[in-house]
Amino acid sequence: MGWQEQRWFVYASFLGLVATVESVTRGEFFHHGTSARDQLLEAGNDKTHLLPLDKPVLFYDGIFDSIFINTNGFVATAEPTGESTYLGKMPPTFGTIAALLGDLDTSDGVGKVYFRQDSSPDVLTRAAQYINGAFPEDDEVRPTNAVVVTWVNVATHEPPSRGDGIEKRRNTFQLVIASLETASYAIILYARDGMPILSTPVQGSSVVMHAGFNKGLVRGFVFSSQGPYYRTTTDDEASIRALAEDTNSGLRGVWVYEIGTSPYFTNVAPGEVNDLPVEAAPQGPSEADHARRTVYTNGQPEQDRKGGQIEVHPVQYQPLQPGNPEVLVVDDTDINVDVFSYALGTCANSRNKCSQFSDCKDYSGGYCCNCRPGFYGNGLECVAEGKPQRMNGKVHGKVHVGNSPSPVEFTSNDLHSYVVVNDGRSYVAISDIPSTIGPSLQPLSALGGVIGWAFALEQPGFRNGFSIIGGKFVRQAEVTFLPGNEKLTIRQEFKGIDEHDHLAVSTTLEGRVPEVPRGATVQIDPYSEIYQYGNNLITSSSTRDYVVSLPDGSTETRSYQWRQTITFQSCQYGESLRDMKPTQMLSVDQVFVLYDANNELIRFAMSNKIGDINGGDPEENPCFTGRHGCDTNAVCRPGQETQFTCQCATGFNGDGRTCYDIDECRDNPQICGSHAICNNQPGTFRCECEDGYQFANDGQTCIGVDRPRDACDEGTHTCDIPERAQCSYTGGSSYICSCLPGFIGDGKVCQDIDECQSGKCHQDAVCYNTEGSFTCQCRPGYYGDGFYCSQEKTKTQCETHRDSLLGSTEFGPRGPRPSVGQYIPSCDENGSYEPMQCHGSTGYCWCVERSGQEVLGTRSGPGSRPMCIDHSGVHPPVGPTPRPDVHPLPPGTHLLYAQSGRIEHVPLEGYEIKKDAGKALLHLPEKVIIGVAYDCVEKMVYWTEITSPSISKASIQAGEPTAVITSDLDSPEGIAIDHLSRTMFWTDSVKDHIEVASLDGSQRRVIIDTDLVNPRAIVTDPPNGNLYWADWNREAPKIETSHMDGSNRRVLVKDDLSLPNGLTYDSQSSLLCWADAGTHKLECTHPSHGDRRKVIEGLQYPFGITSFGKNIYYTDWRRDAVVAVDRHAGKESDMYQPQKKTKIYGIATAYAQCPAGKDTRDQWWMTYSDHA
Repeated sequence: MGWQEQRWFVYASFLGLVATVESVTRGEFFHHGTSARDQLLEAGNDKTHLLPLDKPVLFYDGIFDSIFINTNGFVATAEPTGESTYLGKMPPTFGTIAALLGDLDTSDGVGKVYFRQDSSPDVLTRAAQYINGAFPEDDEVRPTNAVVVTWVNVATHEPPSRGDGIEKRRNTFQLVIASLETASYAIILYARDGMPILSTPVQGSSVVMHAGFNKGLVRGFVFSSQGPYYRTTTDDEASIRALAEDTNSGLRGVWVYEIGTSPYFTNVAPGEVNDLPVEAAPQGPSEADHARRTVYTNGQPEQDRKGGQIEVHPVQYQPLQPGNPEVLVVDDTDINVDVFSYALGTCANSRNKCSQFSDCKDYSGGYCCNCRPGFYGNGLECVAEGKPQRMNGKVHGKVHVGNSPSPVEFTSNDLHSYVVVNDGRSYVAISDIPSTIGPSLQPLSALGGVIGWAFALEQPGFRNGFSIIGGKFVRQAEVTFLPGNEKLTIRQEFKGIDEHDHLAVSTTLEGRVPEVPRGATVQIDPYSEIYQYGNNLITSSSTRDYVVSLPDGSTETRSYQWRQTITFQSCQYGESLRDMKPTQMLSVDQVFVLYDANNELIRFAMSNKIGDINGGDPEENPCFTGRHGCDTNAVCRPGQETQFTCQCATGFNGDGRTCYDIDECRDNPQICGSHAICNNQPGTFRCECEDGYQFANDGQTCIGVDRPRDACDEGTHTCDIPERAQCSYTGGSSYICSCLPGFIGDGKVCQDIDECQSGKCHQDAVCYNTEGSFTCQCRPGYYGDGFYCSQEKTKTQCETHRDSLLGSTEFGPRGPRPSVGQYIPSCDENGSYEPMQCHGSTGYCWCVERSGQEVLGTRSGPGSRPMCIDHSGVHPPVGPTPRPDVHPLPPGTHLLYAQSGRIEHVPLEGYEIKKDAGKALLHLPEKVIIGVAYDCVEKMVYWTEITSPSISKASIQAGEPTAVITSDLDSPEGIAIDHLSRTMFWTDSVKDHIEVASLDGSQRRVIIDTDLVNPRAIVTDPPNGNLYWADWNREAPKIETSHMDGSNRRVLVKDDLSLPNGLTYDSQSSLLCWADAGTHKLECTHPSHGDRRKVIEGLQYPFGITSFGKNIYYTDWRRDAVVAVDRHAGKESDMYQPQKKTKIYGIATAYAQCPAGKDTRDQWWMTYSDHA
């Protein structure tokens, strides 16, 4: 007897014990309760217990040394959030093994939750029997440890009873997690007499309970996304009832899953025995079992390829039977993440859920939305016939190549697709693909194949994917490469049409692919797939061949098997799905794949048609072949035989051969109504409410937002006078009074603090107390600012500037010694700049401010002298500013930040953010803006964007955007302005270099192009002529500096860094500060001293950062907010969340007047120009 037959025999004996009963009963559960020495979970609702494990549990690709037991029918791998965050909003953000999740309660003393760890031989032997019986063709498994959790007589959590004596219904079920060193399994037992509860009440409605496995949030480099969610039930109560009646282990009510493996993991694997024993257990794998394992080739069963009609079995819901080839289900991931589902209601109260291009129709059980003529879709989303479609998204995940033990990580790689709908051609591009994996991804044209199916060219009587299910669905696919059996899972969540009229998608890749050598190319032959359509479920399968042309000229023919499921929510009352054919064939040809190693870009292109699975008579009409010559924005209308006409799509006009976009916003300025902004887009337009307004319930009318009265703004508060106190508005009609620094009191009455009593000045200085502050003055014979006094006189700014140019040192603060004939500043007897400065060689003269900065418009030619104001009579104050702990703030200072196709601004009042005054500065639809910088001289905002890589600018006083640099850019991210030398610097994270140019884009030059991997943040120190930047290289992150010509480059910080996203330099304090999204810290250093200190830790996901006085402001991707940090207090002091809840990228401070500093043009810029 062979080993498989022996295992069948052992399992047959085990089944024989239960073959005479209909289902597993409570008495056949694993032993539990006090007699089994179980622990008892605290009674109540939503109670959690942390259970440290003797041996770890493997779940998905993670290893866990502890788990959390919860009342609500699940075990978690991380501490669960409150039940309000996941009940009715599945899946949760934390890892979950859901035996039967719902709002459950044990506070009545009847229901109990028992749990324990167990490594006794009887428990492990029984667990092994269940596992080996469920996977009869796999190697035998012998667990070494188990966790047994039993929910006994648990009831739903409901309001207090009315005392009417109605007995509560109660569920009983059990979860056993059995583990060995390389794998963990979940065994779930549902008693047929213990499953009366199918739904639980959640916030006034009834929600069907959930069973399944959820990895939780997966953190990528830029975004965190929902990880795999393997749901074993649906939103239909029948699927809950089936848990006690069906099986995947051969025993009714017992379900077995492989939930984690090491070192590699692809997906949750269900048991493979879906048949129930009739009398006795089978003696071995039956012929029927072998017969069911049909191999599909090009979408057709192998035995049917020789001729005749293809037999296709209808798709039905069968819980967890991915091994059943008639169904071809990879996973029953009936995932409802952000997927709209029709609810009970009428068109009157639900019309705004339909597309603006659809009509709503009431039915006896509810309502449905139907696209109007000229549009197609599922009614919730409708697009114009003939209009090209675009898809944008991100790719995440980990993929191993060949035998490599280390995966290649995808961290929010950009995915873009474009489809010419009227001929079925689709194009897909994925960026930032390293050469270690790029060639090996070439066979996977199916990464973008789903959009080809969604918008395939329709043959008569057949419909593409979007016309049936719209743009919100989840696609799960499994690829098995032959002959090595490498497996790759692809999960794509399609989130519908976004605000830019693009289909949004999130893609996750996990697994292993065979290696394709560098320099090799891949050719994919035409193929076809049979799509089977059921209730909210679509499946398909095929075997695909591809030819690898190796660098040496030889070729290899390889293949892989492909299976996928598409889950969606449809309207159950309408007529659309009734007309849907149960099977259709997608035919794909003209497949083109290319990996561009230089640009790290992979491209796919293909032609897609949807039609009859048996081929039928070939269509000759050009509308069905795609050879019609209509404009890409036109619909091809078939006529008799080969006749056809071209008609421009809705939103375009022309003769059909050439179509032009209609600018609805220009043609009808009032199309969006009052208090709304119209944004034109190709073929359509979108309306947005002005600031201070929001859409009413109809989704169209903009109505004013009622805002409470702000007593601080109106001046009706009871705080002390503004010179002594500050009023802070806290919402509603509330505010807080607080004394300004230098005063003490309750905010309503504030008294001056005498700082001189605490000895704040230097020992060789005299302290003078003032109202709210103090001043320090060095004694006669000493020099300094009062905080530090010395008998040695310190050079003034003018003297330092002059002496550096006269060659008192070999190198100045920004690089090499200037050339002969350079401008040398003139200083008076006090060391201040003379009000008029002249160039000794050219004879030009000009006026300067006290800081030495040229007064614009005063430069005169040789032989003439400008009239300059003498500032000798106005001496700068001795000692610190009036309040040493508060920097004087100029009026009209703002924060500028980039968010979702726009640049917005919010003003600062002192250090406080005026949250109610934030407004959009620029609307830049379809642009992904990364970096923002401000030129305080010309009042211009500069930004970088990566969709069509460019650097642009616009005046903050309602100026039109102007492109500055549009060529030879790949991914410009960080940008910084030197307002003194009138130059800009930027980083390019694809080219891995730093460039500089004049503010008009001229005199462009690369200054750093070595030893950079992922440069992003960059800032300037104009007065001292220094440049700082951060490189978030995963292997060796660092912060560097150089002079502005790239010379004197050196590393400032390299230890204890992880993801230094943001960087800012404060010229007043000479502090360089950075925010790290990996260490979650905000830190600062004085670049010239080499010190380093932590300001605050516990940041969530900082991206951009800027500084102003004592405050540092950073953008947070987790909170979608601008957060203020008091650098002195070391804590967050304020947070501003814009009305639009999307990620905020770069941020900059727009000063009302420029910070002081000397002009460095003549020193380094002239040197740079000589090399340009």
